[in-house]
Amino acid sequence: MPTLFPIFEIRFLPFLLALLLSVAFAVALVLSPHTTWLWLGFGAAASLLLVGVHDMVQTRHSVLRNYPIAAHLRFLLEAIRPEMRQYFFEDEKDGLPFGRDKRAVVYQRAKMVLDVRPFGTTYDVYRAGFEWVNHSMAPGRMSREPFRITIGGPECTKPYSASVFNVSAMSFGALSANAIRALNEGARLGGFAHDTGEGGYSPYHRAGGGDVIWEIGSGYFGCRNPDGSFSADKFAAAAGNDQIKMVELKMSQGAKPGHGGVLPAPKVSVEISLTRGVPAGQDCISPSRHSAFSTPAEMMRFVAEMRRLSGGKPAGFKLCVGHEWEFLAICKAMLETGLYPDFIVVDGKEGGTGAAPLEFIDHIGKPLREGLSFVHNALVGIGVRDRIKLGASGKIVSGFDIARAMALGADWCNSARGFMFALGCIQSQSCHTDRCPTGVATQDRNRQRALVVADKRERVANFHRATLHALAELTAAAGLDHPNEFQPAHIAHRLSPSEVATFADLYPALGEGELLAGTDNPRWRRPWEMASAHSFRAVA
Repeated sequence: MPTLFPIFEIRFLPFLLALLLSVAFAVALVLSPHTTWLWLGFGAAASLLLVGVHDMVQTRHSVLRNYPIAAHLRFLLEAIRPEMRQYFFEDEKDGLPFGRDKRAVVYQRAKMVLDVRPFGTTYDVYRAGFEWVNHSMAPGRMSREPFRITIGGPECTKPYSASVFNVSAMSFGALSANAIRALNEGARLGGFAHDTGEGGYSPYHRAGGGDVIWEIGSGYFGCRNPDGSFSADKFAAAAGNDQIKMVELKMSQGAKPGHGGVLPAPKVSVEISLTRGVPAGQDCISPSRHSAFSTPAEMMRFVAEMRRLSGGKPAGFKLCVGHEWEFLAICKAMLETGLYPDFIVVDGKEGGTGAAPLEFIDHIGKPLREGLSFVHNALVGIGVRDRIKLGASGKIVSGFDIARAMALGADWCNSARGFMFALGCIQSQSCHTDRCPTGVATQDRNRQRALVVADKRERVANFHRATLHALAELTAAAGLDHPNEFQPAHIAHRLSPSEVATFADLYPALGEGELLAGTDNPRWRRPWEMASAHSFRAVA
């Protein structure tokens, strides 16, 4: 039965109290108009009453109309829910994207404090999905040398000696100026590379003096004509800088493969305008596809042109694997044109520091292990694996993460969020709001001040050094001399409480040149037949 006077329902109690208190304080003020505390009480009660009136007449939030004043508590609790969960209710290993234990080890290594754990593992080692390294009964001596690899094929005249652990692609604009400076100065101190992301090679990269991998996306930021097309002259002028060690064509990224992006006009400041080569105060569009090429063969010619324009520096591309025939089409284009990238970076769909639609974050693209294994085997299958180096990125923060990726074919690994944690990121997941609480992912100058470059650059270098030390210990425990000796058989994966398989069982290998010889493996034969060097579309 409808209530005759709904204001007397319990849900309206805060509003009713605000009304009665306002009236009571108003009457008291008539009797004693010079009493300060009465004025303060009236102001508070009247303010709540106005909030309640506004709640009942507004039309955007049904819960506020039905629960004036009281419903604001719901929005407050919702706003602090991530922090409450992270600090009070979350288990050490349950947090996502990264559990507290993973974040903690980065913080500890970045600060060079004790990073060991007492009293045994907190993992359920009999639960499906648990993984480990098979160790040797004759461990090797732990290497004291920095683990490095040389990137550059036969056509490359300026090969680069890279660390096996580097900063993954994160753009200036997504990250703050102070974050970019700290990452790049840390890379200089630690002797590793810093990928610019598609946002361009900024003054803050230059100021740091660290080795740079310049990533070129579909917006061609830093090397574009006014109409958004690629400018060879601008590219050559920038790529000739000695600080840039490699040039990378971004085809897709783990967070949102196949999706373009927009940096809204209010965020396109003068310095971002100068870095990206776009007008200030206008939407900055990053298209979902490239305009400089449209076929796999044209893509290989573009990569070769990037190498030529850069003066012979290593040139390659990054992708999150989607349709398998498309990557095999690129393989066919390599064979047909005789043009090969110096490197390929495989990004897993679990990677990504940027904001993206839910459907893309959760349900687009191959995870790193499947993508990396596929690309590695495809290159083996066409007989060119020895001339193309493979990088891997996607939730890599520990020595074990690196060893596991190398067992699947990676020559080196990149980390984005790992180095963000080293800068002080607390996984507040507010990167897209411009309200980052630690000054890492914001363009708000007041918030950026929280990130002190002189301190954080040391932590970036510390994290890199401590992670490679842990990798060296793992490598020696497995009886190996260099982490690139890890093979699929070294990594075990629990399928059930009573079943275990190695990566050699889970990710079967193709033989050298098997695709060229004509494989009978149905896993590979069908997508190989669907691939064409002259189209990214399936041909059969």
